[in-house]
Amino acid sequence: MSDIIQSRGSDDNTLVQPIFTPIKRRSFFMYAGATAGASALVLAGCSKDSPTPTPNLPAGNSTTADGSISLGSGDVGVLNYAYALEQLEADFYSKVVAQSQGVLSATEYAYFKQVAAHEAIHRDFFKAALTRDAGTQVLRGLTPKYPAGTFSDKATLLATAKAFEDLGVSAYNGAGKLLRSPDYLLLAGKIVSVEARHAAYIRDLISPGSFAADDQVDATSGLDMKRTPTEVLTIAQAFITEKLSGSAVGVNA
Repeated sequence: MSDIIQSRGSDDNTLVQPIFTPIKRRSFFMYAGATAGASALVLAGCSKDSPTPTPNLPAGNSTTADGSISLGSGDVGVLNYAYALEQLEADFYSKVVAQSQGVLSATEYAYFKQVAAHEAIHRDFFKAALTRDAGTQVLRGLTPKYPAGTFSDKATLLATAKAFEDLGVSAYNGAGKLLRSPDYLLLAGKIVSVEARHAAYIRDLISPGSFAADDQVDATSGLDMKRTPTEVLTIAQAFITEKLSGSAVGVNA
């Protein structure tokens, strides 16, 4: 990942452009509500001397024997896995902003606009990182699907948002140990902390004080829930038209 992102202060701007330019144009100009912290994600975290794993991977659009789309293996498989989830979240929140202004209060709607910007940046980041490191193995664009009334009924909208955010946090928590590159792990940690902020807020909209309920944070260890890619994809599959296979995610040759 050494050539994907340069840490701030580097004089070598050439290596920044392949990832910084698409995110800047498509997200910062399109989503004016994005925070400064989201922009820092693009430029922070990777050192020039960090090794980049080169796992043995099938292409991101290849299919398995049952017709599922393979996410690949090794670190690129983990990035495709995260990219799939961020595609889903970004699509959901963009539709909330487009269709649910009258369903939410003014304060809630303003918040969801911020979340839409964050998720669009996360999605674009993973696509740019994959394009830079594994251009022939980038997962295709997915086709999300939602329960009837998702964007017209507040209870359904919030329940869906809660499901996505809780799932996303548990997915990042479970996938961290699968990453070999410390640079990827650092950036995943920055993203999951934002996802946890989203999850906490949405949980409190539904039930005040539930931001760290026992179904998410273990009362004994004080640690958040984690799920394996197989567990996460089993849940997420209900919202994705294409069938995904994460059986090789994180597996290194």
